[in-house]
Amino acid sequence: MGFSLSPELSQKLSTPLKIGSVTINSRVLQSPLSGVTDLVFRRLVRKYAPESMTYTEMVSATEIHHLKELPKLMEIDPQEQPISIQLFDCRPDFMAEAAQKAVKEGAKTIDINMGCPVNKITKKGGGSRLLRQPDIAESIVREVIKAVDVPVTVKTRLGWNDAEINILDFAQRMEDAGASMITVHGRTREQGYTGTARWDIIAQVKEKLTIPVIANGDIFSVEDALRCFEITQADGIMCSRGTLGYPFLVGEIDFYLKNNQKSVLPTLKERLDCAKDHLTGLWEYKGQRGIFQARKHLSWYCKGFSGASELRDRCSQINTVEEGLFLLDEALNLN
Repeated sequence: MGFSLSPELSQKLSTPLKIGSVTINSRVLQSPLSGVTDLVFRRLVRKYAPESMTYTEMVSATEIHHLKELPKLMEIDPQEQPISIQLFDCRPDFMAEAAQKAVKEGAKTIDINMGCPVNKITKKGGGSRLLRQPDIAESIVREVIKAVDVPVTVKTRLGWNDAEINILDFAQRMEDAGASMITVHGRTREQGYTGTARWDIIAQVKEKLTIPVIANGDIFSVEDALRCFEITQADGIMCSRGTLGYPFLVGEIDFYLKNNQKSVLPTLKERLDCAKDHLTGLWEYKGQRGIFQARKHLSWYCKGFSGASELRDRCSQINTVEEGLFLLDEALNLN
């Protein structure tokens, strides 16, 4: 282990995280990821991090408003607590209505997406577009808070682009509007997922606010998490792309914070057994659509062992659960 926390920070991070009226017995959160953090994926993360907060994929408040039935994205297993439902839109009234339905589904907090960089979201005024419309962002937070009795949180970015890094003012406005926590991805909207996350700017946000600040971006290992904590002094971290094909990461970081030592890393068999569980879970939950979604997930599991590249290509073309299981078993036999 090449990096460790200062004693003071280590002590703080071994205590529960308080998000308004909600107490979470972990400082490590699983980020909402579109097309990834469905019920099946969240179960795998929770297997190794039972006390961490997980998030649904982001859900459109407009869709909730117009549909008679709630979208499957909002489906929660009653056992999977604590969990937050993430919503996006630019209309405060729609967001308030959606938040009420989310709470009825079991959400412990409501998270508002103000950071998604994808064009189809921003061109409708949602996601990171709200960084350019702080008045509307404030109104959304205030209206959602009035509508529900659970904490309301915000996930956002540094700004629209390098010329518009306005996170310090924006984050303060979200706190003033009543947000109970803010998660900051250390990139601008223009960056997408390129370049390097600016943890130094997240540190400035932490210095400025009194509510919990969660750091997000470029956390792919326990060592990354510890460096991020030391630089940002954040109250917690949120894992995103580091969990793709590796649902163990949240639990590994959580274990270190609670025990001041690293957990035993999963063997190749444990990783590919997890991939099999993921595949069969998606099949049982979504049928053939789950198999098509499993192609990308299996590809993410295929790294760091002999034959991984070829296996990745073959897994990206499976059409049945049996094909996927056969390929994974074959890889285990070859290694």
